[in-house]
Amino acid sequence: MTPRVCSVLLLVVTSEQSRIAELDVMVATLAAQNERLLADNQALATRVAELERELGRHSGNSGRPPSSDTLTAKAKQAEERLSRAERRRRARVKAKKLLEGDDAPKRKPGKQPGDEGKHLKMSERPDHVIEHRPESCGGCGADLGDAPVTGSERRQVFDLPRRRLEVTEHQAQKRRCSCGRTTKAAFPVPARASACYGPGVRALAVYLLARQHLPVARAAELLSDALGAPVSTGWLAGLGIEAAEGLEGFLAELRRQLIAEDVLHADETGARISGARHWFHVACTGWLTLLDCHPRRGTAAFDDMAVLGVFEGTLVSDGWKPYWSYPALDHALCCAHLLRDLASVAEVASQAPWADAMAELLVEAKRAVDTALANDADGLTKAQLRRFRTRYTRIINQGLAANPEPAGRKRNALEREAHNLLRRLDNQRAEVQRHWNDAAVPFDNNQAERDLRMVKLQQKISGCFRTTAGAKAFCAVRSYLQTADKHGENLLDVLTRLFNGEAWMPPLAGPGP
Repeated sequence: MTPRVCSVLLLVVTSEQSRIAELDVMVATLAAQNERLLADNQALATRVAELERELGRHSGNSGRPPSSDTLTAKAKQAEERLSRAERRRRARVKAKKLLEGDDAPKRKPGKQPGDEGKHLKMSERPDHVIEHRPESCGGCGADLGDAPVTGSERRQVFDLPRRRLEVTEHQAQKRRCSCGRTTKAAFPVPARASACYGPGVRALAVYLLARQHLPVARAAELLSDALGAPVSTGWLAGLGIEAAEGLEGFLAELRRQLIAEDVLHADETGARISGARHWFHVACTGWLTLLDCHPRRGTAAFDDMAVLGVFEGTLVSDGWKPYWSYPALDHALCCAHLLRDLASVAEVASQAPWADAMAELLVEAKRAVDTALANDADGLTKAQLRRFRTRYTRIINQGLAANPEPAGRKRNALEREAHNLLRRLDNQRAEVQRHWNDAAVPFDNNQAERDLRMVKLQQKISGCFRTTAGAKAFCAVRSYLQTADKHGENLLDVLTRLFNGEAWMPPLAGPGP
């Protein structure tokens, strides 16, 4: 090979080596760009999934209130409920066939035999009796004025009496003693001023505001029309505080009875007072309700409420951390909240197996407890408890296997939600399973949520509470009315007693049969 050819070949090799080096740099650059794009794409995919799940959140799979549900969310919930209801129906049918056989009688819809119906019954002592006499014979047309009465048919019309205010004048006499001193008699509690509305009108006004949640202006209009006398919005707005002033003894007795209970429900919800965020708290049972409001959400509010700090029984709650600040309490987690959290986690395909299995276990255990109580048993047997606890542990392990620690990065939002729920179910087993071990502890915290619901309704109607004093008065009156309602009392009667200076007190034995 000639030197010239070698020189040319050397130049070609050098050029190709330079080009190969350039291509290597280009490949490395493209690989780095591709790696960044893949990472960005993964991050965006994760973000999209988070946003889609956030858009899909509603009161059925999160802690959001039902009032925040959109029409789309309500339709989705209805579809999910239908699907869950069908699964439950099939499970009930299967269980019934196993227990009773295929020939068991089917339960008909509507009122069941033996249940007490609700309808308007005829009174044995009507206030007025009006006789209607036929004037002429329906056959020949003869006059029936002197014809003998052969029978009668009764019908009764229940109606309101004619609307009018009754005015009672109270005269306080002044008498002079032989010693020369003049003494005036005291006016009764209803006679608050020279001309004022009495306990009945005050009771109806507070009932419309605090029980039926009418806006003040509409309540004033209704009362003015019904009574035929002017009712001012200013007077109505102050009635709540006036009512609350007579409830100090009731609230003290209510707190004492709540502290003596074995099981309490507690919850809290936010609302605005004078435009600022406050928190409404409830401590309640099936026959007692105490509402209060406070600028703080945690232990400062609990301490001012003066119940949880001295209560030593079992507290059913949604598991919010400040409730664990009182070491004397036993805790029970609301399984309805857990079912919503599990439903949310189960929307991720990789988490659905363990989340659905845990939800089914919680519901199955609840039914087993209900069945035991229906059969006059104290609760689950040791064998049932052992079986449920074994399944619980197996599902936790299944969930942990589906949530390994990611290498070289932190968990994203979706992973954190599933992992945190798993850790909670694992670390707070006793609190989750409290209902299994003690059938007196309810499965959920629905009692507290029901007792708080009207606070949200009041805010929805009025926008916010104008003053702290007004909000406190609302809580006191609602506590009075809800407790009386749980005992089957007529609410207008207990309000009338309150304005007569003799507030109703809850009996120690709870509600009657």
